[in-house]
Amino acid sequence: MAGSTATGKTRTLGGAGEDKAGTICRAIRRAIVERALRPGDRLPEDALGERFGVSRTIARHALGQLGSEGLVDLRRNRIAVVATPSMEEARDTFDIRIELERLVVKALAGRLEPDQIAQLRAHVEAEQAARGGSEATSIRLATEFHVLLAEMTGKSILTRYVNEVSYRCGLMLSAFSRPHSSECAVSEHSEIIDALIAGDSENAMRLMSTHLEDVAERALLVAPEARSRDLMDILAPYAEEAAGSPARPRRTKR
Repeated sequence: MAGSTATGKTRTLGGAGEDKAGTICRAIRRAIVERALRPGDRLPEDALGERFGVSRTIARHALGQLGSEGLVDLRRNRIAVVATPSMEEARDTFDIRIELERLVVKALAGRLEPDQIAQLRAHVEAEQAARGGSEATSIRLATEFHVLLAEMTGKSILTRYVNEVSYRCGLMLSAFSRPHSSECAVSEHSEIIDALIAGDSENAMRLMSTHLEDVAERALLVAPEARSRDLMDILAPYAEEAAGSPARPRRTKR
């Protein structure tokens, strides 16, 4: 896969490089959706390379991929920052997501296998268990519910688009939203599952539209607060999880 860089050039990595770049992309997507990374946060290639133990070329490739997804702005002199969406972009993104996810539930209504139903129920139970705990976990699980539904359609293009637009909506929520409402997410997700099991595609599409419209309404209200934070510390738990081992504490300069 090729990725665009801030200089406008395109590079192709080998298999191992692609895997490492993919690891960085997944970590940054998750950090954005969990609101650990916020719009405007800088993503220096050298800091990413150091944190994930990869070369700057691989880090640059990952940033190019995230740029193509609209999650990262690539600027001159190879400066990358988490994208800062406008209110209009946020509204357009939610409108597109609603139409895509209506297609998802239309495809699934009355067609879920018993193991898929069990998987969806288990996911909602995990969302329920996360209530009152980490907001980041609740936000991630809410996003993953929608991606899981898309994957169950078996439609690769639809799954890809839903995956990308879901994370872009996560960026929009990070930029403008009030605190995440886990109670609303859990109850609305359960209603969608019930409609899918009943085979009521019209109701399932209505519920999905209302659910995502409510998410948009609960969001798009508050501008992001200014902050100056350390990228290495923010991404430490994501790099640790990707490596499968505890991240070493960062030495402080004296």
